Amino acid sequence: MTDPRLRKLADNLIRYSCAMKEGEKVLIEIFDCEEILAEEMLKAAYRAGVRPYFTIYNSKAEREWLLGADREQMEDRAKWERARMEQMDAYISFRGNHNTMESAGIPESQSKLYSSFSREVQDVRLRKKWCVLRYPNEAMAQLSGMSTRDFEDFYFDVCTLDYEKMHRAMLPLKALMERTDRVRMVGPGTDLRFSIKGLPAIPCAGNCNIPDGEVFTAPVKDSVEGQISFNTPSLYQGFKFENLRLRFEGGKVVEATSNNTEKMNAILDTDEGARHVGEFAIGVNPYVTKPMCDILFDEKIAGSIHFTPGAAYEEAFNGNKSAVHWDLVWIQTPEMGGGEIYFDDTLIRKDGRFVLPELLALNPENLK
Repeated sequence: MTDPRLRKLADNLIRYSCAMKEGEKVLIEIFDCEEILAEEMLKAAYRAGVRPYFTIYNSKAEREWLLGADREQMEDRAKWERARMEQMDAYISFRGNHNTMESAGIPESQSKLYSSFSREVQDVRLRKKWCVLRYPNEAMAQLSGMSTRDFEDFYFDVCTLDYEKMHRAMLPLKALMERTDRVRMVGPGTDLRFSIKGLPAIPCAGNCNIPDGEVFTAPVKDSVEGQISFNTPSLYQGFKFENLRLRFEGGKVVEATSNNTEKMNAILDTDEGARHVGEFAIGVNPYVTKPMCDILFDEKIAGSIHFTPGAAYEEAFNGNKSAVHWDLVWIQTPEMGGGEIYFDDTLIRKDGRFVLPELLALNPENLK
């Protein structure tokens, strides 16, 4: 029997997140998920009068393909996928990897080359209506330190919360960010300064990612100065990075350390844009309170920020282009060491809680 919460989620994705209209086309991609998910998504699309197209992927097979693929194969695949995506009005992707380390062991040169081509497909997707989300399974439950059934309950709480209410609460923060010039963040191992002057702030409340709950912009490309220490692990290219630290001069990462400093710097040397920052975002999801080494969840943690070496999204474009987009998370709650955010020398959030009256609606108890 289908979980009724899954049917509700599928309808929300079609009708709210992607705001699809009758007759529009949606590409649905399913990675390592149960068949019932594809069935429910197709049913939801047809209930809304939408024309769905779908592909089901297996990460083990994807790994084998990438291990042996040459440049021509990668280029051909990106060309075909881009042509298909150009014909769509929306894109919805579920990712439920059974093994988060499945891409471990793929040569770095292969990953970099494929990223350079697949980024072209990603750029097309970002111009469409889109939503990307995980799917609850045993592997994700294990990462979160929860039983499978408890994780399922957590997942549906996070994914079906009142995102319209969250959107309304985000609007004062959006307005404040768009009239702010100087940002400063301080905390353990961190004293970072940059400008966001003249760049738009984008509230994300269930329209592109599920779970959602962030307001993002980008720093003026050459304005970042100082250092930042991240207290959340980051799974990237099949490796779990920890104790990440970046130091900036003139907007560029000039020093980067972690539990694998060599591998970290190899990623940051992918191209010129990888050592500049394409995104600065503030996380507010009240149900996401601890890291689980899954960036779609971790970047939404209430009381967190993420700072992203690599490509900027079009909506908040600061001129930075890269094959890399590496979201790194710093949680500022008291349990994680605290931290402060200042906009033009005014304290707006302390130890993960907003302090300005117009932003109090974004504190966790007011979003549940």
